[in-house]
Amino acid sequence: MGADCRGEFANEDFSPARKIVVAGVASLYLSAGVPEFPLAYASKGRQRWMAAGVLGAAGHIARILGALGEDVRLCTVVGRDTAGTAIRAELDQCGLLGTGVVEGEESSLGVVLVAPDGSRMGLPHLEPVDHVPYPFATLRAAARDADLLVLTNAKFVRPLVGPAARLGVPIAVDVHLIADLDDEYNRPWLEAADVVFCSHERLPWPPETWVARLLDRYPRCRLAGVGLGARGALLGTRDGRLLEVAAVAPGGVVNTSGAGDALFATFLRTWLRTQDPARALRSAVTHAGWKIGHRLPVEASLTGEQLAELQRAHSPRLTCRRLTCDETS
Repeated sequence: MGADCRGEFANEDFSPARKIVVAGVASLYLSAGVPEFPLAYASKGRQRWMAAGVLGAAGHIARILGALGEDVRLCTVVGRDTAGTAIRAELDQCGLLGTGVVEGEESSLGVVLVAPDGSRMGLPHLEPVDHVPYPFATLRAAARDADLLVLTNAKFVRPLVGPAARLGVPIAVDVHLIADLDDEYNRPWLEAADVVFCSHERLPWPPETWVARLLDRYPRCRLAGVGLGARGALLGTRDGRLLEVAAVAPGGVVNTSGAGDALFATFLRTWLRTQDPARALRSAVTHAGWKIGHRLPVEASLTGEQLAELQRAHSPRLTCRRLTCDETS
């Protein structure tokens, strides 16, 4: 295939838990099943189903990593309001309510509308926490002896990125719906991160061209991944490999909310344990594909052992080649 591409199964779950700091938003979300998109106006309507839970990129990523057996420290802002009481209760239940959870006036909220085919429309309300000055000393304390910092691109995290880059701990970020390599808002993360993921939805070039150009533009980046939705995921490496894993959906497609978080979090966990990006990408696609088969994916997470069993039963197809001149020009 022209490139070293392993991706075999392994018993990485027997290795010690990694210490991972996750900084960003944890919001109280209401998820509702709607009949179709686009929605027709009606003064009142019946929903197919409805559920509430804690979502937001950092909250979901931390929850996934914790379920997979890692030592997770969540750095987030939760308000002194009714929503904050619910968020704290759920974080406590998941073992994520620690000293990194600081208090704000109000909590972030959100609504997710989900169609019968699993497509979704997210309506986040992050203004209550966007401008809270999160104390860097709290992040620095959490990062002591950490193996990885997952710094999501939440607004209150942005001032922390530069100082965090000087702590000597690898940094990972998912910049989500990015469309410009020189994106002004996301530049601090792009310059500081060792691992960068994003969605394919707004990329100006084919995903393989994007990862090649990102690796060329940002020398600190070692791994550049792109979630491809129903096609799976793609990853470029600093040593010139291009890995692609086809999607699997063991339980069908019910709700695609948080699929990108699952892809990103699971990749990081397996990569930290094995240092094998091909194996990590296969695990990530498998877990994300399993999660979207649930009505409320945030509440459906596998342990490391369960993920290994699932991957043996539903092994996604992996292809590997070298980045070409056409992709890097």
